Amino acid sequence: MDKLYIVMPVYNEEGTIEKVVDEWCPVVDAIGNGSKLVIFNDGSTDGTSAILEGVKNKYPNMVITDKENTGHGPTCIAAYQFAIAEGANWVFQTDSDGQTSVNDFRFFWEKRKDYDFVIGHRANRKDGLARVLISRILKFTLLILFKVSIQDANAPFRLMNADRLRLHLPLIPDHFFIPNTLLSVMITRNREKVLWRNISFSPRSSGKSSLPLIRLSGLGIKLIKQLFEIKGLKLPQ
Repeated sequence: MDKLYIVMPVYNEEGTIEKVVDEWCPVVDAIGNGSKLVIFNDGSTDGTSAILEGVKNKYPNMVITDKENTGHGPTCIAAYQFAIAEGANWVFQTDSDGQTSVNDFRFFWEKRKDYDFVIGHRANRKDGLARVLISRILKFTLLILFKVSIQDANAPFRLMNADRLRLHLPLIPDHFFIPNTLLSVMITRNREKVLWRNISFSPRSSGKSSLPLIRLSGLGIKLIKQLFEIKGLKLPQ
C-alpha cells in the first residue's frame, strides 16, 4: 500500500495558505489509502490559524497541528516523526509559501518504485541573488567537509521512503536548525537510492520569509559551525 503523508510547515502565510491547501489536498485525495495533508502551524501570529480553521471541514484528509514556534527545521523533523508514527509509507515535504508547484509532484510520485528519495533541485531560483549565492557556498562547504556533491541540499520539495527516513532521523541533533541539509548529506554518503529532479521555484507572491536576508549571513555561519561539529557522523546501514 502507498500511504502518503504530505507534510507542510506553516508560519505566517495568510496570503497563500488557502490557495496552497486547495492545490495539495486533491493530491492526497487522488492517492487515497489513508493519505493525508498534514499542516504543522508553527506558532503563526497573523491570520493563518483562522484561515486553516475555516477550510478544515472542506478537506477531511487534512490534519492541522498547532505548535509553539520553533522554526522551520525543527518543525520539519516533528512533521516527519508524526508521519512515520501514523504509518505513512511515503513522506513528502514542501513549503507553504506557494513557491513550489504541485505540477512537479506527479513525476516524483511515479519514481517512488525506483528510488527511496526523490528531491527537488531549484536550478532556476527566483528568490534573489543573495539566496542563490548562499546555496552555492553551502554546496561548496558540504563538498569540503563531507566529500559529497549535492545539487540542492536544503530543497523544500522531497519525497522520502518512510522506512529509510526512519533510519536517519535519530542521527539529526535536536539543535540542528536546517535538518534537511544534514539529511541530504546522510542519504548521499550512505548511497541511498536518490534522484535529484529540477523543479520550478517561483518568487513569493505574499508574506515574508521566516529567514529574512538580514539574518542569513549569521545563520550561514551557524550552519557551517554545526556541520563541522557533526562531520564525523556515523551512518545507518
